[in-house]
Amino acid sequence: QVQLAESGGGLVQAGGSLRLSCAASGRTFGNYAMGWFRQAPGKEREFVAAASWSGIRTYFADSVKDRFTISRDNAKNTVYLQMNSLKPEDTAVYYCAAVRSWSDYVVTTENEYANWGQGTQVTVSS
Repeated sequence: QVQLAESGGGLVQAGGSLRLSCAASGRTFGNYAMGWFRQAPGKEREFVAAASWSGIRTYFADSVKDRFTISRDNAKNTVYLQMNSLKPEDTAVYYCAAVRSWSDYVVTTENEYANWGQGTQVTVSS
């Protein structure tokens, strides 16, 4: 089990950038695949991005591809979501998630993730 804490959310104008961070507790962070999800008001939570435990493999939702990047620093027990060219439709609560992984592959399915952070609000104004 790891505990996750997101930070870095806020209010930004359309076209701007934000970097979210997710700090994880525990000494085995490098054994966890990580993901970012988001939930907009009135909508279901959706997948945004994922990174394998080494960070070599990444995957993005089509809606954020070429605008968002995911990276991780296993020495700092932290995963990042760099969000560029933000749009009003990116407004949501962003959640970090972790799942113990036995192979260096991404996990994109929400119900496979066992550990979740509390979320951080991202608001993009037009």
